[in-house]
Amino acid sequence: MSEPEPRAWGPTAALPAVAAAVVFAWAYWCFTSSSAPSTTVAVAGVAILLCAACTVYFARVGGSGGFFGTLFLALGLLATVATADQTTARGEVATCVVREVQAKDQHAHGEGSATKTLYRLALTCPGGYPAEVKDAPRAAVGAEIRVSYDPERRVTPSVEGETSPRTTALWALILLAACTGLAGRRRPAPATASRRRP
Repeated sequence: MSEPEPRAWGPTAALPAVAAAVVFAWAYWCFTSSSAPSTTVAVAGVAILLCAACTVYFARVGGSGGFFGTLFLALGLLATVATADQTTARGEVATCVVREVQAKDQHAHGEGSATKTLYRLALTCPGGYPAEVKDAPRAAVGAEIRVSYDPERRVTPSVEGETSPRTTALWALILLAACTGLAGRRRPAPATASRRRP
């Protein structure tokens, strides 16, 4: 009777954390560095890192656990990029006038789910930038609001005091923990026919 193969899942379980650290470092550098690459190069870099991490993860875990783990890993890495964006300081503040308000209802799924309204505010600001703020709190046309922004336009503007990385960081941690757990539960590959022969 053959002994079961050990579960050599240590490197695979570490992959989500390592990938998240690399993706966060790349995104944060792209958002903050004075010598950061263009938006096209920055996005391509994130895409390459994400695809490489997901490919290695799925190849090592396999099966349905590998499929769902890869999905969680991809979403966790995207949440990591969003966290880097929201962690980035927006060094300037402008007082702007709300020119137009567009509302969009976002429906949550599941029992007892509610509808959340997101607002896009078109703005008139000194110097013409920023021109809009997305996912902003409700504001009336003609109202003055203070908007934090990056003069080099590396990150999206936001209403002053509204940017917090806590929610996206929490989602990133939950998703990365889920794919790490799935990596630890992977089953060893079945013995090949040649190994079963006497």
